[in-house]
Amino acid sequence: MRVTLFSTIFVIAVGLMLGCEKKQPEKHPSEQMELLLFCGAGLRPPVTELAETFGREKGIKVVTDYAGAEVLLSKIKLGNQGDLYMPGDREFVCQAAEKGLILYQESVCYFVPTILVQKGNPKKISSLHDLIKPGIKLGLGHPYNLPVGRIAKKIFEKNEISWTDVERNLKFQSATVNVLGMQIQAKSLDAVIVWDAMAHYYSDYGDQVPIAREKNVLSTVDVGVLKFTEHRKLAEKFVDFLVSEQSRDIFEKHNYRTTPPQ
Repeated sequence: MRVTLFSTIFVIAVGLMLGCEKKQPEKHPSEQMELLLFCGAGLRPPVTELAETFGREKGIKVVTDYAGAEVLLSKIKLGNQGDLYMPGDREFVCQAAEKGLILYQESVCYFVPTILVQKGNPKKISSLHDLIKPGIKLGLGHPYNLPVGRIAKKIFEKNEISWTDVERNLKFQSATVNVLGMQIQAKSLDAVIVWDAMAHYYSDYGDQVPIAREKNVLSTVDVGVLKFTEHRKLAEKFVDFLVSEQSRDIFEKHNYRTTPPQ
């Protein structure tokens, strides 16, 4: 009897303990889902709005990591994580693809390099050749890890301007295009080469000196789906969204080009 009574009490006690445990409410998968986008800093204005819009429509969160193209690529390689890679120039996506890091890529928009000078253009800069005149304080992006820096070097080569001559006036090199605009704002430099879309954000502090189309080198911006993604279909939907008419309107609202200039 004692054994039977003890067993009965034990079963009741266990039942009460289990009954007191709080069950965690089940969460719908979409509530937990995130996409990690490694994005070039020069794309922040439109991409911030695009990420919020897509996230709101799909009920997910798009986490964005903004930095220079090479910095982002290093993070991807070291971390073996992420869903999307969108630097300021497709060449970096192609480099990632050659290393087997990209599953799928698509062209999204275009960057046009321009010369940004101090407001009123006090140094009377009107062409690329003026950037190598004595007394000009020039700023460029790093040519090996920043798209606008790499493109700027190509522009000088295309116009047969010696890099040695450029380096005589080169007073500052940046890891992000935004910082080049800030140098104009701070009046630390006479001229920088940035994307025309980015130059618009510094129109209160500087003026653009456009580079003629035949003398310029454009940059195509691609987005790639990373092989590390755990949400490939959703990542590809985000790519489709970026090339949609809705997204083109957002890009153009922020002065980013969705078609190359003629």
